[in-house]
Amino acid sequence: MTLKFPLNPVGAMCLLLTSTLSLAAPQVTSLANLKVGSEVAPAVGSSVAQAPGVSPLAEEIADYALSTYGEQTIAALSTLIPFKTVETEGMTPLTHPEFIGFKAQLKSLSQSLGLDYSDQGYVVLIGLGEGEQKLGVITHGDVQPADASFWQQDPFILDRESQPGYLIGRGTEDDKGPIVTAMYAMKAIKDKGVALNRRIELLVYLAEESDWAPLKAFLTEFTPADINITIDAEYPVVTAEKGWSEIRLTIPKMPKTPKMPKDGKAASGASASLDRFSGGAFDSQVPQQAVAKISGLDNKTIAALKEKASNQQGMKYQFTQEGEAISITALGKSTHSSTPEAGVNAVTHLAELLRGIRFARSEASLTAEFIQQMVGLGLYGEQFGDIAYQDDFMGPMTLAATLVKPNEQGTEIVLNLRRPVGKTPSQLDLETHKALEGWQAQHQVALTGVETYWGEPKLMDKAPHLQTLLSVFGHFTDTPSPKPVAIGGSTNSKLFPNALSFGPAMPEVEYTGHSEHEFITEAQFMLNLQMYTAAFVELAASTEQLSEHAKQGTGQATKTGAQRTSD
Repeated sequence: MTLKFPLNPVGAMCLLLTSTLSLAAPQVTSLANLKVGSEVAPAVGSSVAQAPGVSPLAEEIADYALSTYGEQTIAALSTLIPFKTVETEGMTPLTHPEFIGFKAQLKSLSQSLGLDYSDQGYVVLIGLGEGEQKLGVITHGDVQPADASFWQQDPFILDRESQPGYLIGRGTEDDKGPIVTAMYAMKAIKDKGVALNRRIELLVYLAEESDWAPLKAFLTEFTPADINITIDAEYPVVTAEKGWSEIRLTIPKMPKTPKMPKDGKAASGASASLDRFSGGAFDSQVPQQAVAKISGLDNKTIAALKEKASNQQGMKYQFTQEGEAISITALGKSTHSSTPEAGVNAVTHLAELLRGIRFARSEASLTAEFIQQMVGLGLYGEQFGDIAYQDDFMGPMTLAATLVKPNEQGTEIVLNLRRPVGKTPSQLDLETHKALEGWQAQHQVALTGVETYWGEPKLMDKAPHLQTLLSVFGHFTDTPSPKPVAIGGSTNSKLFPNALSFGPAMPEVEYTGHSEHEFITEAQFMLNLQMYTAAFVELAASTEQLSEHAKQGTGQATKTGAQRTSD
């Protein structure tokens, strides 16, 4: 759920070496080079002395967690990925067999690690220690759907073979990977007998991707920790999140387009009929696939389309003859809708491919025209009336066409937006409806089912543990002066007091949650295990034990390759 901002070239390369991931290729737009926040990447050759430090106790236990439980943590992840904890109509986490099985596996794992476990329905609590004072660790166990046709292996089986050094599968990054990492960090702390001033309490919510209402209801009766970490975003530390927002509308059903005559010319002068235009899988994913079905195209136009298609960067097309019609399948690159710059939107690119062809008026042709005129290939709502804006820290509002789906009423279009501070919901609503009214008047059509939702952006820069988390990140990545960042994703941290997001993704490295190739590298997974362990120690261990351990002169432990591969 993350929005990535550019780093300097040297820093970006250093982070690339640390994680072995590939940097996302940004699409070129008027705002593509916007920089928000401060740089967080280390300079090449920076020393440990330059980076913020952690206590000897935190580093000792972090190293112990890595050396003792690294491979076991991956094995535990492999037992959670197979549960298809995807929202299913007519079922809830309380009745869905996959969720019930997932909770049973969490309980078994908790018991094997010596952690306490409590099933609260939509929420599972896994803890270490006693007392009213708590350190909250916020995660979620539900995941988004996965289209197996786009994966090399079953997305619900942990794949370590397709790409050596990668952990591939739905939930590896968002958010089952972080769950097991936190659990083994707690196990390492328990093994070492660390005296805790705060109970460490892992909260696993089971409907984060679909419905926050049960969590809000739970929090009316439950007292959360007074300091919280959400491990569902990115490093170094997230102190600002945009508001998850949405515009829905439907292009209404039209009278059936008459069959094109043999000479390819309809009475309206149109040369072809667009019979279908659709794409996307779910609301918060930039679409990987879109499909258009066209009748009445001549060979010259088809050849021109193929030539135009070959020039679209990042896109692949399949042209299939179906009797007198031709089907065009567009294949882009899916990504989390909060980071549209990291993907290639198949819906918008297919609409752009069809620009210039004069289609007979139809539901599908109006749908394609809406995408062309109101969204285009931009990422920030530049073509949607006056809706576009930006904040100096949070960055620009993003707008992605994520779902185009024909139904009984017409073709529904879903636009997923992430809004920063700077405009009120009433202003955005006014601008949205003004833009839609203008388009309807131009095309003499009445859109139906128009709905808007404007989630609240949140700034969380006053949390007392901010500097501690920055120091942990700086120490284990040799980053001299890490700074907080803003993201486009929207996490449950908004519902908790003093909540800061801390990983699991590195800044300026492509976030793969919600994509059709979700993964985390083994190196990053191990680095997360170390950083989560150290953060828990720094924030929950008794000050007396931290001080006593420092007095004993434990010193700095030797860093491993998983901590720093660029040495």
